[in-house]
Amino acid sequence: MSNKKKENGKPEITHYCSFCGKSQDLVRKLVAGPNVYICDECIELCNEILEEDWALEGGDLLTSNLPKPHEIKAILDEYVIGQEYAKKVLSVAVYNHYKRITSNFNLRKGDVELDKSNILLIGPTGSGKTLLAQT
Repeated sequence: MSNKKKENGKPEITHYCSFCGKSQDLVRKLVAGPNVYICDECIELCNEILEEDWALEGGDLLTSNLPKPHEIKAILDEYVIGQEYAKKVLSVAVYNHYKRITSNFNLRKGDVELDKSNILLIGPTGSGKTLLAQT
């Protein structure tokens, strides 16, 4: 920090990035913490480093914890009697949904983006549509 005098005689405080040392006048944004400051350029650099680390150590880390469609169907089997085809389709759709969300999290420019799909549950009252959707 340095002190300059404003026109009215009060000191003007200049803050510096605690990481790169640039003054607040040389950066677009300076974020303040308790006795520490970080500029937008250092934040961007940190984000790039973290994204690279996440990609190296486990771009599949998020998808590896996802239950497989047969595991999702087994959970549905505990709550829903019958409706085998619906449970099968729904479990694959739920798996793909989570896979799409996690892949969009790791998406980089030029990567293939997974499309969203929808499911329409049709049936008479009491056939388990709501239960399938909530389970």
